[in-house]
Amino acid sequence: MFGPDITFLGVDRCDVNDSASYAGADVVIIGAPFDGGTSNRPGARFGPMALRQACYLPHDGSRPSLALRVDALRDLRVLDAGDVECYSGDVEGSLAAIEEAVHRVASSGAIPLVLGGDHTVALPDARGTARAYAAGRTSMIHFDAHADTGDITFGHLYGHGQPMRRLIESGAIRGDRFLQIGLRGYWPEPETLGWMAQQNMRSYEMTEIVARGLDECLTESFRIALDECDQIFLSVDIDVCDPGHAPGTGTPEPGGLTARQLLDAVRRICYEMPVAGMEVVEVAPPYDHADITAFLGNRVILEALSAMARRRKDDEGGPRWDPRQPLLDGR
Repeated sequence: MFGPDITFLGVDRCDVNDSASYAGADVVIIGAPFDGGTSNRPGARFGPMALRQACYLPHDGSRPSLALRVDALRDLRVLDAGDVECYSGDVEGSLAAIEEAVHRVASSGAIPLVLGGDHTVALPDARGTARAYAAGRTSMIHFDAHADTGDITFGHLYGHGQPMRRLIESGAIRGDRFLQIGLRGYWPEPETLGWMAQQNMRSYEMTEIVARGLDECLTESFRIALDECDQIFLSVDIDVCDPGHAPGTGTPEPGGLTARQLLDAVRRICYEMPVAGMEVVEVAPPYDHADITAFLGNRVILEALSAMARRRKDDEGGPRWDPRQPLLDGR
């Protein structure tokens, strides 16, 4: 909807309304240029455009990963369906259109990968994905500085501080299979934290992550996520990173993950876990000095895709990926 009409790094196009155009696809990218739910700085409606084009390399539909030794954009069939038409003055209409697009893709067997947009879109993204599977069998791994479990804000049920509560209330995602990583700061208030505890959510605040280590927290979250669930939805709010690593976002909160930690965590999740859907949200280009945040978001997407491609390659047999292997040893 905003900016040049391009696809993610030059991958082929498809039409979300024409299932034949993405038949056999592994991943379908969907833009959700909506920021009508922001409570602070808007601008995430320009996120899909920035995420698609934030790369200094040719947009030729190819990105060999040095670390994982795959070319995800060629080893997987990755297509781009363009943007869902979103009007910021029509919250419910925009969310319904996004959910329908995501559900169509997930029902085809492809993984919907949504480019936000503010975090309001987590509600249609995760619900549209979960609808394609057995009820109650999809869990959530949610990277964010904020819990996004508020109830009513500015008199409205929908906004970027409330989608996780709405998801749990809708039954799309079980509260006791809802894992949050990177929370910090001074919100939410005790009443909302009490509601979260009643749902048996598991939230890893940054102090716990620092004390225990991110890898240990991830390992524990994986075990919870796959207990009585078959697949996960991965939600990445870019403000999970410290503003020094991701300044271009609506609600920056100091003291978060580094870019390296986020990339490694996303790689591990998409390599080890059955990911059914994914989103990268809250990239707000108007506040993005030197495109730092857009570049990070672009690499989060590529890291996820590369890990999925490597997982498939390893499942097909042959030497498995070893992160300790020197770069020039082959494989």
